[in-house]
Amino acid sequence: MQRLETENDLKAAVAQLAAIEPRFGPIVEHHGLPPLRHAASGLGSLLRIVTDQLISLKAGEAIWSRLATCIGGFAPQEVLKLSEPELRALGLSGAKARTFRAAAAAFAEGWFDDTHTMGEDELQRRLLDIPGVGPWTASIYLLTAARAADAWPAPDLALQVAAQDLFGMVDRPSSRVMVELGAPWRPNRSVAALLLWQHYRVLRGRSIV
Repeated sequence: MQRLETENDLKAAVAQLAAIEPRFGPIVEHHGLPPLRHAASGLGSLLRIVTDQLISLKAGEAIWSRLATCIGGFAPQEVLKLSEPELRALGLSGAKARTFRAAAAAFAEGWFDDTHTMGEDELQRRLLDIPGVGPWTASIYLLTAARAADAWPAPDLALQVAAQDLFGMVDRPSSRVMVELGAPWRPNRSVAALLLWQHYRVLRGRSIV
């Protein structure tokens, strides 16, 4: 798996992307390099992504704080000690509680013991095999925790809004259109996502979205 590890990796990918799509260039020129968004690899990072799905940042932080107080370091066996009702009592939905337990079981069974030698496609396949983990969750884990250079969270709403504005689209692009849009940016789609998130933050600051 090609990884996005350092600022030099980021700069090289930005230069390659700007040569393919010149509209990426002004994002960095006007607002600087985007943050790498690195997270630790492992179950805890995956569960944090699941926790934050489809809720506000404030709500996600509050739920995660309660979970961390109860579970500690999010070792698989510690997560599995909690039943679905106990996880729901800490603020998770029923679906997220089931995903927590399924993900913990997968890590406990060693599905992700060899991620340092695993290809990006294989890692994504194993993530998607966890009940409740969909393409967005898997892509965000690949980008942040696995530090994959070519992750592309096509279903991400912020990326879609940013792409609509940056590329002058009439409608917000669907996940399918985002996949097509990102195809020419391989193998640097993670940095394309970082640049679009950077653009989205600018849009929010201008109250455009």
